[in-house]
Amino acid sequence: MTSAAIRPFRVDVPQTDLDDLHRRLDATRWPDELPGVADAYGVPSSRVRRLAERWRSGFDWRALEARLNAHPQFVTEIEGEDVHFLHVRSSRADATPLVLTHGWPGSVVEYLDVIGPLTEPADDGPAFHLVIPSLPGFGFSGPTRGAGWGTHRTARAWVELMARLGYRRYGAVGNDGGSMVSPEVGRLDPDGVIGVHVTQLFSFPSGDPAEFEGLGEADLAALKHLEWFYANKFSFNALHSQQPQTLAFALADSPVGLLGWNAQLFGESLDDDFVLANVAIYWLTRTGGSAIRFYYEDAHHTDRPTGPTTTPTALAGFAGDFQSIRRFAERDHAAIVRWNSYGTDEDGSANDAAGHYAAHEATDVLVGDIRAFYAELG
Repeated sequence: MTSAAIRPFRVDVPQTDLDDLHRRLDATRWPDELPGVADAYGVPSSRVRRLAERWRSGFDWRALEARLNAHPQFVTEIEGEDVHFLHVRSSRADATPLVLTHGWPGSVVEYLDVIGPLTEPADDGPAFHLVIPSLPGFGFSGPTRGAGWGTHRTARAWVELMARLGYRRYGAVGNDGGSMVSPEVGRLDPDGVIGVHVTQLFSFPSGDPAEFEGLGEADLAALKHLEWFYANKFSFNALHSQQPQTLAFALADSPVGLLGWNAQLFGESLDDDFVLANVAIYWLTRTGGSAIRFYYEDAHHTDRPTGPTTTPTALAGFAGDFQSIRRFAERDHAAIVRWNSYGTDEDGSANDAAGHYAAHEATDVLVGDIRAFYAELG
């Protein structure tokens, strides 16, 4: 029987697990690598070696634990799965509840930087009570025990979670996988969700040639970037969607294997400790394999919703990240009321995901956009 109880949670990794991690890092068998190929064949050894050395000798897991434990954390069971979440309430009586959802290979660490400015802003503008869950099968939620935990079922769980916390009217914010979950939360709970704010709207060409007529220069550039991503960086999606268990053996047994695989979608502009914080959570919770099942579940989900979402929706896009195209997005989301693009990629490369983790990389900009959106909604 599923229990609706909400249990306090505290991160406390046994020292034996950290000692085992260090032994495995020390015993890494490094692959050979062709000279002079940079990242043409995948994540280069030079980057993974640097990150692994930092993980072994410089990264402070206990400091990350303390940072997480500085916020109230809980676990509750929903549809047979444990769901871990941070629940940080504002001191403001007029605060609006928000549920913030991360993706892969991120974690709740993505949103640590926004907690203060969203819950206790320095001005009289909007403030928020924050609910920041670990996706089922990710991080402190632990490995999923059953099948089916993709976008739609997760959104259904979030509706239940917010109701269980007593929030009848709330907003949904997301990045990466969270940018897919959050619109579905709005679809499933149209009377409860006042607005959806995301950093990507993953809407793609339908195949109708008429969709391309009259596209502006920026949209054509976005299509070109999308084509590059499919041609050069999309292998993870195919493998996760088809054979996640085959990869899970390596991710569970080798911390450097997990580091190399997950690092492919952590841009080179990100600071090493942010990358390692996210990877370490997957390693120490043994969720490297269960997390990637999210892709399999979505790829094999047959009962897909039809028609566009109708909840008021805002996009805050960032340079170097997935470039959403409004014409396609409006086909899938009928109530886009705010659309902002931030930054340029003149100083970056196509292989750099600067901006994808905007809550960490561009905290003030993202916080400002979230607050402005919900202020507009009243």
